[in-house]
Amino acid sequence: MARNAVSARAGRVALADAAKAFDWRAYIIYIGFVALFVIFAITLHDEGFLNSNNLLNIVRQTATISVMAVAMTYVIGAAQIDLSIGAVAGLSSVTTAMAIAEWGIGAGVLAGLLTGLLVGSVNGALVAGLAIPSFLVTLGMLGIARGTAQWITDTAPQPILDQNYNNVFGSGDLFGEIPSLVIWTVALVVVGHIVLRKTSYGRRVLATGGNTVAARFSGVDTRLITFLVLAGMGLFAGLAGMLYAGRLQSGRFQWGEGDELSVIAAVILGGTSLFGGRATVIGSLFGALMIGLINNGLILMGLDFSQQQIVRGTIIVLAVALARRK
Repeated sequence: MARNAVSARAGRVALADAAKAFDWRAYIIYIGFVALFVIFAITLHDEGFLNSNNLLNIVRQTATISVMAVAMTYVIGAAQIDLSIGAVAGLSSVTTAMAIAEWGIGAGVLAGLLTGLLVGSVNGALVAGLAIPSFLVTLGMLGIARGTAQWITDTAPQPILDQNYNNVFGSGDLFGEIPSLVIWTVALVVVGHIVLRKTSYGRRVLATGGNTVAARFSGVDTRLITFLVLAGMGLFAGLAGMLYAGRLQSGRFQWGEGDELSVIAAVILGGTSLFGGRATVIGSLFGALMIGLINNGLILMGLDFSQQQIVRGTIIVLAVALARRK
């Protein structure tokens, strides 16, 4: 009996220690996502919230945010920021549409990717090479990219008539009935997660963001890492612009407008530290989905745009306030 009592007491102590060690703040994005989903599922059941088409629409509408959030996870993980991504996406959608109209789908894909990579490389070179704060560089690039997109199109939309492009990059279904945007999102999130967690590049990104001086003394080329994360961000923003163009079947400078705030919010909500050194791609995906979930639920509730902004902002602030701090 005494031995059983001791064993039971030891088990209770171990359970109590495990409960104390569990940091619920680290999982706030997943807890919040499930809680919001359940609330909307109950309150909006009659509005068709749980309809499969509605749930797929949430994923479609957040696909471009999710794609850019993958790369932004690396940028913020390296203690940098990029405010130009929405404008770069719009510019990329325009160059893609114009190149497809002139030379075909292959040229369009190349033009869209090179547009993003070029802008991202310029951002990276200025930040890493001249030590200009990324906030200032990318804020200026936001205006340059948006102005360029307006200038080369004279603010007119550029239609994309190639249905093969539209199907692959946004508005079609692949492998049966899976939306192409879902496939793009899943593929890029998986690759982004593996690279961040399983490769030396990912470790160097986090080392650079965690302590630049210590990383430099340990042999990490922090300037190269800074350049690469910003160049990669430009490339992903370019791809997001191509997905916008495919889903909406046109290139316009307005595509992506304001996305930089949604992407940054998704990444921070997901658990990436705004000060660098800690990052999670999976968390960023759930952050993007949570923003899409909120938007969709508030629309189905019938709230007007101003009310949606108030509720959405309140939820995001609460989630960040409850999240684990470094």
